[in-house]
This record gives sequence, C-alpha cells and structure tokens, in this order.
Amino acid sequence: MFQDAMPSMALWIACIGAVVLGGVVKGTLGVGLPLVVVPLLSLLLPAPKAMGLLVMPVLLSNLWQSIEGQKLREGFQRFGGLLVGQFVATIAAIHFTRNLSVQGFNMLLALVVMAAVGMMLLGTSFNIDRQKERWMGPLVGVIAGAMAGVSSLTGPILITYLLALRLRREEFVGSISIIYLIGAVPMYGAMLLYGRFGFSEVGLSCLALIPMFVGLQIGRTIRHRLSDKVFRHLLLSLLVALSLLLLMK
Repeated sequence: MFQDAMPSMALWIACIGAVVLGGVVKGTLGVGLPLVVVPLLSLLLPAPKAMGLLVMPVLLSNLWQSIEGQKLREGFQRFGGLLVGQFVATIAAIHFTRNLSVQGFNMLLALVVMAAVGMMLLGTSFNIDRQKERWMGPLVGVIAGAMAGVSSLTGPILITYLLALRLRREEFVGSISIIYLIGAVPMYGAMLLYGRFGFSEVGLSCLALIPMFVGLQIGRTIRHRLSDKVFRHLLLSLLVALSLLLLMK
C-alpha cells in the first residue's frame, strides 16, 4: 500500500515544486508564472489539467498587481482594442480546439513555448510609437488570444509588445497585470465551459496559492542579487528544454 502511494506523493511534490519555481520567476521578474508552470506541469499531467491548476494563482496575483498599480481606468482606455481582440480570439481558439487529444494539446503547447522563446529574444529589438499602437494593439490581442486558447501562455507576445512601447517599469507592471487579468477571466471561463478542465482543478488551484506565495517571497529576496539579464537567459534555456521534452512526450 505504501509503495502504491509513492507515485501520488511524488506527483504532489513535483507539482508544488513547479508552482514554487513559477512564483520565484514572477517574484523576480514580475511576469512568467504560467510561462514556467504550465510546461512543467504538462510533463506530469495532461496539459488542460495543468492549465486548470493555475486558475486562482493567475487571477489573484494579477488582480493584486492591477489594484496596486492604481491605473485601471487608464489601462482600459489605452489597451481597449487589445483587450477586445484578445477576448474574441481566446473564445474562438478554445472553441476550435475543444476536441483535440491530450497528445495534440502537448504538441501545440510545445510549439507555443518555442514561439515564446523567440518572441522574448526579440522583445527589445524594436520600438512601437503611438500611431502604430492604434492598429498593432488589436492585432497583438488577437495573437495573444489565440495563444491563450491553446496553451494559456499569453505572456510572450504581450511582454514583447509592451517592451516595444518603452513603458516605464511601473507602467509596464500595471499594464500587463490589467491585460493578464482581463484576458484570464474569459479564457478560464471558456475552458471550464468546454470541459478543458473541471471544478476539481479549480479547487486544487486554491491550494496552489500557498506554494505560489512562497515562490514570490523567494523571488523578491533574490531580485537584487541576480541580474534580470542572467535570469532571463536561464529561463529561456529552461523553456527550450521543456519544449523539446513536450515534443518527445
């Protein structure tokens, strides 16, 4: 009986470790919770369930950062087109991929992660002025929504876009938190509606708040000891390895 319980215990420990690691990344860089945790959990669980286990950590962490930024109204006004495009594309992507097999989800997730690496590598190589922002915002929203519907990983395209806008650090954190929050609500709602995951995963995601908070605290501690550049390079290396493992799964 003890031996039968070991895989379950090992799985719990591995999942907790993945969430802690994601919290460390978010605590250090301010972003990256789903980007790290979803691929890691997808090595242990079906990708849809891995997405479901992050519902509460993603929603509450971004709600807190949005309120802390105190610029909700300005964010809605500036990024309204992006938010609408992301909303529509998210619902459409979830609808059209609702019948994919677990293997299909893993394959798409791996491809999205590999695309994420490329986007983040190019994130500081170009600028977007306010004129281009008018039409690029909705376009970025559609791409982010499509990625969200497949993998819940909207971070890469949004981070790249906001970096290109050359926002100040406070503006960046507040803006991306608002976009994450507004995008996550329809994304998780549609995934739940289409049976991508169930209420059991949502309930377990409440427990994931504890290791996420631990990771956030660790991330804050190491933020001033490790440069963002070095940490991002380590993160990109990890994502490449994870995408290859998912392709071979």
